[in-house]
Amino acid sequence: MSQANIIRQKAHLYRHDTAQYLSEMVKIPSVSCQEKGVVQKIKELLELAGVKDVWIDRLGNCIARVGRGSKILAIDAHIDTVDTGDLSAWDFPPFSGSIHSDVVHGRGTVDQEGGAASMITAARILTELAYDGEYSVYFTFTVMEEDCDGLCWEYLINKEKLVPDIAVITEPTNLGIYRGHRGRMEMELIFKGLSAHGSAPERGKNVIYSAARIALEIEKLNDVLPSDSFLGKGTIAATLLHTKAPSLCAIPDMAHMHIDRRLTWGENKESALAELQKICKDDVKIDIPVYDNPSYKGTVYPLEKYFPTWKIPEDHPLVKVGEKTYEHLFQEKPRIDKWTFSTNGVSLCGRHGIPCIGFGPGNEIYAHAPNEKIPIEHLEKAAAFYTLLAYEL
Repeated sequence: MSQANIIRQKAHLYRHDTAQYLSEMVKIPSVSCQEKGVVQKIKELLELAGVKDVWIDRLGNCIARVGRGSKILAIDAHIDTVDTGDLSAWDFPPFSGSIHSDVVHGRGTVDQEGGAASMITAARILTELAYDGEYSVYFTFTVMEEDCDGLCWEYLINKEKLVPDIAVITEPTNLGIYRGHRGRMEMELIFKGLSAHGSAPERGKNVIYSAARIALEIEKLNDVLPSDSFLGKGTIAATLLHTKAPSLCAIPDMAHMHIDRRLTWGENKESALAELQKICKDDVKIDIPVYDNPSYKGTVYPLEKYFPTWKIPEDHPLVKVGEKTYEHLFQEKPRIDKWTFSTNGVSLCGRHGIPCIGFGPGNEIYAHAPNEKIPIEHLEKAAAFYTLLAYEL
């Protein structure tokens, strides 16, 4: 029997275990910086599955290693989630983790604890098969991604000295193979005016009007930003405006505008700042925020909220081995595509040049949405893919 068939059979044998792993994770709310309970559960599940080398680092990431090869393959899932939003929009309790009709329901099933559950099963199968290939396989269950993409990997690479040769990101791809996505950055525009009584507005400088003029220029800038044939167009949007005034009958003298900037291929922090500075001139201060919230372990690792664009070529060896793995398992060609949103790839490939592909269970349309759910079939197929990939490399 071929290696692919052995792995498919094992992934099918453990499909209900994989679904149960996910159900147990979903039952533990785990928004960014509050992941302690789910991280401890993942460590417990890995150890119960027979994985021997499992630990939690000083930031709070859970890491499991299978194999002792000289090279490193990292398979990554962030295990924090966004909050539930409006509960009335849900048809079932978001933390039920209920399993019925071959579907697991609840917050985080797609984004992206489903990938984590499949990784536990892959680690289990590799352990049972006594995997001893060229790569040490590091399964990384990482924290704080929803708050700050890639921070966990900046910590792993710079502090824990875990530097993969290649990586797989298990964010939802609907079982396609993804090879990149646009970058992003956040910017804050700070307007300073002059307060005056509302009955004599000509005595002051109204920051609402200043911000409105800049917002209209930002709208125009969005229309002329460059595009990439694979990643698509860069975008810019004003997403929030706060003003301050001494009272409701006074001219506001301070305003903050938040900017969401999506960066296509060829764009970077410097080019995006230069475009905005040209619009704002000298009377508006532009800041790039720094994320410095402590992890659930109390560790602070400050990171500027700039997340570089990344992609690898369609003929890259990692894409090709991903295609071969998929074809050997499922006897059809995979869909090659990109994410519309951001992932930990901004650090792995965007900052550090580590080749990455994405392959994850679940449809990304459910990410951050009510009634999040994932087919068990996807969990099974993803577990098989992660396992066989280690051998195909």
